[in-house]
Amino acid sequence: MRRVSLSLAAAVAMLALTGCPPTYPKCSSDESCKEHNEVCVQGQCQECAADTQCKGGFVCDQSKCVPKPECTTDTSCPGGGKCKAGKCAAECVQDSECGQGKCRNNKCTTNACTTKSDCPGGQECEEGVCSTASGKEKCSYDAIRFDFNDASLSAEARSQLTTLAECIKSGKGKVRLEGHADERGTEEYNLQLSNRRANSVKKYLADLGVSNGKLDVVGYGANRPANSGHTEEAWSANRRVELKH
Repeated sequence: MRRVSLSLAAAVAMLALTGCPPTYPKCSSDESCKEHNEVCVQGQCQECAADTQCKGGFVCDQSKCVPKPECTTDTSCPGGGKCKAGKCAAECVQDSECGQGKCRNNKCTTNACTTKSDCPGGQECEEGVCSTASGKEKCSYDAIRFDFNDASLSAEARSQLTTLAECIKSGKGKVRLEGHADERGTEEYNLQLSNRRANSVKKYLADLGVSNGKLDVVGYGANRPANSGHTEEAWSANRRVELKH
């Protein structure tokens, strides 16, 4: 009897030292969550702690596996679109989304119009946007400028391309969109960035009705600088897409 009592006392002492395992969903290690196919995250069994613990096409967000978002920032969306709730959406649907500009054809523009009288001389009001009337005004193929490490079009660039679109549509031959980057970054990255910039211009022009057959795209990275300096002024000049016709 004394031997049984000693064994029972030893078992109680061992249990006191090791403690009872936590009750689900509480946990002390991944082993505690294993039977539920979960992992231990800050003392609680959860679906995931990292993207690698989710199946393909899903990411870990707040310890839950959710579908991978189409975008995370506006720059992830082509053609100047906006990233809303993880999906690329139209840049705008109403004027209030465009600051000082106006929303026309789901894009913010600074040259919106109601009638021809709202437009500068030589331009027509077409679909709510001032456009160069074919043959009335010489087309300006000035380079399209970009911000640092960015391939999205500014409001000024979109306005510039909106005016130029009619010239390209009515003109003969093709226009080559040559993308460029400043010297910062690796050669491979700058080449990719220059191609994204050129394709961003192409996409915007295509949205304005310019045939893809009229547009060729090429990226030169930082290999053809417009300004060979090493200042912000030079870098700004080199972040561009040139339109050659």
